[in-house]
Amino acid sequence: MESTQIEQLLNKYLEGKTSIVEERELKDYFTSNNVASHLQPYKSMFGYFKNQEEVQFTKTLPLQPRKRNVVKWIGVAASFVVLFGTSLFYINSNGTKEDLGTYDDPEVAFIETQKALEMLSVNVNYGVESVALLNEYDQSKKTIFK
Repeated sequence: MESTQIEQLLNKYLEGKTSIVEERELKDYFTSNNVASHLQPYKSMFGYFKNQEEVQFTKTLPLQPRKRNVVKWIGVAASFVVLFGTSLFYINSNGTKEDLGTYDDPEVAFIETQKALEMLSVNVNYGVESVALLNEYDQSKKTIFK
């Protein structure tokens, strides 16, 4: 075979555009003894490919499904966490009694109630201002996107 034709096939092979027949021609050429001197570096590569076609594996690997022990242990661990969390919540909720803010003196209770309602009023007014801004934004959006 001409070396120019082999060089063209080699360039085509390196670009990934060869067919199976052309690749077989290249393998046959590079495994023969009459390889051009400037193409000697490719001889070992194609020789390796030719040898690998002949290698057959004799040892078979047994295919067994993976055991799912990890999934089972994750479920068991999650159950213990839920059980532990529930028991802690139950122990903490029954053990402590909260101060409900009860007062014996009605005047002190009235003053504390006024403070709480004033704080609530301030927060509600702040929320109402935010809603007013949202309404204004909504009206301008409707005006623009008619």
